[in-house]
Amino acid sequence: MAAQNRYMAVALEEAEAAARRGEVPVGAVIALDGEIVARAGNRTRELADITAHAEILAIRAASARLGQERLTGADLYVTLEPCAMCAAAISFARIRRLYYGAADPKGGGVDHGGRFYAQPTCHHAPEVYSGIAETAAAQILTDFFRNRR
Repeated sequence: MAAQNRYMAVALEEAEAAARRGEVPVGAVIALDGEIVARAGNRTRELADITAHAEILAIRAASARLGQERLTGADLYVTLEPCAMCAAAISFARIRRLYYGAADPKGGGVDHGGRFYAQPTCHHAPEVYSGIAETAAAQILTDFFRNRR
């Protein structure tokens, strides 16, 4: 559990940095063999790229660093339940385990919405662990949207 908390703490730092940039505060970390190989926060506004979610950016960075498109054996820590797009990318990258903080009943694609990994067309489903640092992750989002109104 200590490693999970350590990696999620870094993901929370990325979420806070995203909030400071005016982005929806979501952060992600990819760990492999006990090492962080990538970390990212949302940058959709900054990059004018709707696909620049934290998970996608972390997968891109990890793949570039490792020189491979498949991240077999890697674990992804993200502060918010991934959307359907990110759930698909996680599957295609062959991420081993997904740990997420806050649930997303409106936009989630893992335990809510389309439930990507439960579909018969899903070729790879990671092990999913939810509620990791859930209170902290949810608070960052709540504070961000409260301050925007």
